[in-house]
Amino acid sequence: MEAYTIVESVEQTAEGVNYKEPKSGRSRVVDLPSSVVKALKTHRARQADMLLALLTDGWMRHLEGLDLPRIRFHDLRHTHETQLLAAGVHPKIASERLGHSTIGITLDLYSHVMPGMQANAAAQIDDMISRAAVEKGDGKG
Repeated sequence: MEAYTIVESVEQTAEGVNYKEPKSGRSRVVDLPSSVVKALKTHRARQADMLLALLTDGWMRHLEGLDLPRIRFHDLRHTHETQLLAAGVHPKIASERLGHSTIGITLDLYSHVMPGMQANAAAQIDDMISRAAVEKGDGKG
Protein backbone atom coordinates (compact mmCIF):
# COMPACT_ATOMS: atom_id res chain seq x y z
CA MET A 1 0.00 0.00 0.00
CA GLU A 2 1.11 3.51 -0.79
CA ALA A 3 -0.55 6.73 0.33
CA TYR A 4 -1.34 9.37 -2.28
CA THR A 5 -2.84 12.82 -1.95
CA ILE A 6 -5.75 13.64 -4.22
CA VAL A 7 -5.48 17.35 -5.04
CA GLU A 8 -7.64 17.60 -8.18
CA SER A 9 -10.13 15.68 -10.23
CA VAL A 10 -10.41 15.39 -13.97
CA GLU A 11 -13.40 15.23 -16.26
CA GLN A 12 -13.82 14.74 -19.99
CA THR A 13 -16.07 17.33 -21.58
CA ALA A 14 -17.00 18.17 -25.17
CA GLU A 15 -14.34 20.90 -25.03
CA GLY A 16 -11.64 18.52 -23.79
CA VAL A 17 -10.13 17.51 -20.49
CA ASN A 18 -10.89 19.71 -17.49
CA TYR A 19 -8.97 19.66 -14.21
CA LYS A 20 -10.69 21.01 -11.13
CA GLU A 21 -10.58 20.86 -7.36
CA PRO A 22 -12.20 17.87 -5.65
CA LYS A 23 -15.94 18.15 -4.93
CA SER A 24 -15.24 18.63 -1.25
CA GLY A 25 -12.94 21.54 -2.05
CA ARG A 26 -10.17 19.87 -0.05
CA SER A 27 -7.39 17.43 -0.81
CA ARG A 28 -7.50 13.98 0.75
CA VAL A 29 -5.14 11.06 1.25
CA VAL A 30 -5.98 7.60 -0.07
CA ASP A 31 -4.08 4.31 0.05
CA LEU A 32 -3.58 2.54 -3.27
CA PRO A 33 -2.66 -1.11 -3.66
CA SER A 34 0.92 -1.71 -4.83
CA SER A 35 -0.33 -3.42 -8.01
CA VAL A 36 -2.33 -0.32 -8.95
CA VAL A 37 0.64 1.97 -8.24
CA LYS A 38 2.88 -0.24 -10.40
CA ALA A 39 0.36 -0.23 -13.26
CA LEU A 40 -0.05 3.55 -13.06
CA LYS A 41 3.73 4.10 -13.08
CA THR A 42 4.09 1.80 -16.10
CA HIS A 43 1.29 3.66 -17.86
CA ARG A 44 2.90 7.05 -17.06
CA ALA A 45 6.26 5.85 -18.45
CA ARG A 46 4.57 4.73 -21.69
CA GLN A 47 2.82 8.10 -21.96
CA ALA A 48 6.15 9.89 -21.53
CA ASP A 49 7.75 7.72 -24.23
CA MET A 50 4.86 8.40 -26.62
CA LEU A 51 4.98 12.15 -25.94
CA LEU A 52 8.72 12.26 -26.56
CA ALA A 53 8.30 10.33 -29.82
CA LEU A 54 5.53 12.71 -30.88
CA LEU A 55 7.65 15.76 -30.03
CA THR A 56 10.66 14.28 -31.81
CA ASP A 57 8.65 13.54 -34.97
CA GLY A 58 7.19 17.04 -34.94
CA TRP A 59 10.62 18.52 -34.32
CA MET A 60 12.14 16.62 -37.25
CA ARG A 61 9.32 17.80 -39.53
CA HIS A 62 9.96 21.35 -38.32
CA LEU A 63 13.64 21.05 -39.30
CA GLU A 64 12.81 19.97 -42.85
CA GLY A 65 14.05 22.55 -45.32
CA LEU A 66 16.00 24.48 -42.70
CA ASP A 67 19.78 24.71 -42.69
CA LEU A 68 20.10 23.32 -39.17
CA PRO A 69 21.72 20.16 -37.85
CA ARG A 70 19.40 17.18 -37.43
CA ILE A 71 19.37 16.61 -33.68
CA ARG A 72 16.83 14.85 -31.53
CA PHE A 73 14.32 17.01 -29.67
CA HIS A 74 15.81 15.87 -26.34
CA ASP A 75 19.24 17.07 -27.49
CA LEU A 76 17.91 20.64 -27.33
CA ARG A 77 18.15 20.26 -23.56
CA HIS A 78 21.87 19.55 -23.82
CA THR A 79 22.35 22.38 -26.30
CA HIS A 80 20.61 24.79 -23.92
CA GLU A 81 22.79 23.73 -20.98
CA THR A 82 25.98 23.96 -23.04
CA GLN A 83 25.10 27.44 -24.25
CA LEU A 84 24.26 28.61 -20.73
CA LEU A 85 27.58 27.48 -19.33
CA ALA A 86 29.59 28.72 -22.32
CA ALA A 87 27.93 32.13 -21.84
CA GLY A 88 29.14 32.24 -18.24
CA VAL A 89 25.83 31.51 -16.49
CA HIS A 90 26.60 30.19 -13.01
CA PRO A 91 26.47 26.37 -12.98
CA LYS A 92 24.00 26.39 -10.07
CA ILE A 93 21.48 28.37 -12.15
CA ALA A 94 22.06 26.13 -15.17
CA SER A 95 21.61 23.07 -12.94
CA GLU A 96 18.29 24.37 -11.62
CA ARG A 97 17.03 25.08 -15.15
CA LEU A 98 17.70 21.48 -16.17
CA GLY A 99 16.22 20.09 -12.97
CA HIS A 100 19.35 18.26 -11.85
CA SER A 101 19.15 17.17 -8.23
CA THR A 102 22.64 18.49 -7.51
CA ILE A 103 25.04 20.94 -9.10
CA GLY A 104 27.58 18.10 -9.13
CA ILE A 105 25.60 16.29 -11.81
CA THR A 106 25.67 19.36 -14.01
CA LEU A 107 29.39 19.92 -13.49
CA ASP A 108 30.21 16.26 -14.10
CA LEU A 109 28.28 16.28 -17.37
CA TYR A 110 29.05 19.74 -18.73
CA SER A 111 32.27 21.15 -17.27
CA HIS A 112 34.08 20.23 -20.50
CA VAL A 113 32.28 23.12 -22.22
CA MET A 114 34.06 25.55 -19.92
CA PRO A 115 37.70 24.84 -20.94
CA GLY A 116 38.94 28.32 -19.98
CA MET A 117 37.95 27.96 -16.34
CA GLN A 118 41.52 27.35 -15.07
CA ALA A 119 42.95 30.24 -17.08
CA ASN A 120 40.10 32.51 -15.99
CA ALA A 121 40.67 31.61 -12.33
CA ALA A 122 44.41 32.29 -12.64
CA ALA A 123 43.73 35.68 -14.30
CA GLN A 124 41.30 36.67 -11.54
CA ILE A 125 43.80 35.73 -8.82
CA ASP A 126 46.51 37.68 -10.67
CA ASP A 127 44.22 40.73 -10.77
CA MET A 128 43.50 40.44 -7.03
CA ILE A 129 47.22 40.16 -6.20
CA SER A 130 48.02 43.17 -8.40
CA ARG A 131 45.29 45.28 -6.77
CA ALA A 132 46.42 44.26 -3.30
CA ALA A 133 50.02 45.16 -4.14
CA VAL A 134 49.01 48.59 -5.46
CA GLU A 135 46.87 49.26 -2.37
CA LYS A 136 49.80 48.35 -0.15
CA GLY A 137 52.16 50.48 -2.14
CA ASP A 138 54.34 47.55 -3.29
CA GLY A 139 53.22 47.81 -6.89
CA LYS A 140 54.12 51.46 -7.43
CA GLY A 141 56.93 52.08 -9.86
